[in-house]
Formats: sequence, C-alpha cells, structure tokens
Amino acid sequence: MLETSARLLRLLSLLQSRRDWPGAELSDRLGVAPRTLRRDVDRLRGLGYPVGSTPGVAGGYRLGPGAELPPLLLDDEEAVAVAVGLRTAAGGTVTGIEETSLRALAKLEQVLPARLRRRVNALQTHTVPIVRQGPTVDPELLTRVAAACRDHEQLRFDYTDHEGASSSRKAEPHSLVSKGNRWYLVGWDVDRQDWRTYRADRIEVRTPNGPRFVPREPPEADVAAWVQHRLGHQMWPVQGRFLMHAPAERLAGRIGGEIEPVDETTCVLTMRGDDLHLMAVVVAFLDVDFEVLEPAELKDRLRALGRRLLSSRI
Repeated sequence: MLETSARLLRLLSLLQSRRDWPGAELSDRLGVAPRTLRRDVDRLRGLGYPVGSTPGVAGGYRLGPGAELPPLLLDDEEAVAVAVGLRTAAGGTVTGIEETSLRALAKLEQVLPARLRRRVNALQTHTVPIVRQGPTVDPELLTRVAAACRDHEQLRFDYTDHEGASSSRKAEPHSLVSKGNRWYLVGWDVDRQDWRTYRADRIEVRTPNGPRFVPREPPEADVAAWVQHRLGHQMWPVQGRFLMHAPAERLAGRIGGEIEPVDETTCVLTMRGDDLHLMAVVVAFLDVDFEVLEPAELKDRLRALGRRLLSSRI
C-alpha cells in the first residue's frame, strides 16, 4: 500500500508539471506497466482529480481543471519560490491581495518542512521592505487581461491617459509587463494600427471581450526591453546628453539614465525627465567634469546655476 501511495503522489506530481503526457512516457517514468498506470489514473479520479485521457497507441493523459482546487505537489525550490512570492505580494501594488497572500502564506508555512521554513523565515527576518507609493491595480483586472492574452481575445476598454483624458480602446493583448510599481499591457491598438503600451491602473475593461484574433509577432523578441525603451523615450518631454569625463563604471549605479562607454576615460550619459533645471542640478553634483552635447538650452540652465552658486553666501 505504501508503494502504491508513493507512486500515486509521483504520478500526480508529473501530471501537474506538464500539460500533456503520453501514456508510454508516464509508464516509463513510473516504472510500471500500462495496465498499472490506468489503475493509478482511476484511483486519482476516485480522489477527485479530473484526469482526462485520449485513447489509442499515441494516447495520453492530462490533468484538467476541476470543481474544487486539489492539493498541489511542490518540490523544495518551488515551495520556497511560492513562499517568497507570497511575501512579496503581501507588500506589493496589486489592490486587495495583501491579506489573501498572507492567508495563503500561513497555510503554506504550516506544511513546510523545518529546513525549508528556516530558509523562508531567514529571508523575512533580514529583509526590510520599502513601502511602495503610487496607484495599485485590481487583481481581477490583471487576471482578466492575462486570460485575454492567453486566449487571444480582443480587449475593449476605457483608457485614461496621463493628462486625464478618457477614450475607448480596442486592443489585441500580447502580454503584461511589470516595471517597478507599475503594470503595463502591451497590445496591438486596433484603431491606431500600432503597438502600444497601456498602464494597467488606467484601464477599465468592458464586458464581454471582443472576437478572437490571430496573434501578431511582437515589436521585439524581448517585450520587456521594448517597454523599457518605449517608456524611457516617450514618457518624458525632455532629454539631455552629456559627455562625461569619467569611465562608465564610475557612474554606473549612481544616476538614472543610459550610460554608453566612449573609451577608458569618457562615456556619454543620456538623461530623460520633465525639468531641465533639475537635470542640470543632478549632473552638476556628480563631481565629474562634463560637456553638454544637447540641448543648447541646458547649457544656459547650467550657467545660471553656476552664477547662483558663486553669488551665494556660504
């Protein structure tokens, strides 16, 4: 009986790890005959697990969704990853998920082996989170958008831009991208015939979804990098470029912006923002000699800043 129970747990773990399993491969993994595998599948069905099957020589098995949530089997690394993810979600930017995450975490930690509980608790004890500011996102919206991405269903929604203007949009959703404390939807805007990014906290999805569509090739293979580049170039109205008389590694991590090495002693710094004066102040206090490459107006701001500092009483 113990051998059978262990084999059932192993079978359940395999079914949860992949969408489809050929019967022959499952038999080989478990080291049993096809008839024994069929009996084990019937036992799982008797326990309430919805295991589907396809007949024939090339037939196989699939664990489908059921009316109730069955227990999940996790290996050590998966369990730690889930626990860490739940701790992170408890202090994240998804509206209303904090309490739910803590309840799920409490259930998980109750059944974690002592060795894994120590690993998770060590991370909690020695990690000090910074409370995130800014808008949060409804988890129901995120799951609905993610489902539309998965099922290739057009989304219809009202969208509020950064100036507060609202408009109706239709988009073929591709993926959700998380950046800092923001969530972004990447999708093909049907009316504008172009790839766009939409802040998830500004989306109000309409019901029902639109028709199914044939997925398009994304604007770049690395969608997250595309979003990063797009946000950097389009969110901010002004850009400043500087030739910095310092190696790139000296500036790395000290300032927000793109740093491109020129040689061993110089690099080009590109900054973006909405205030040239603030940009001038930040660069001036890096304690590095530099030349303004563009725009010319930034040179005037730096000269004015220099005169003000020289005339100040210290």
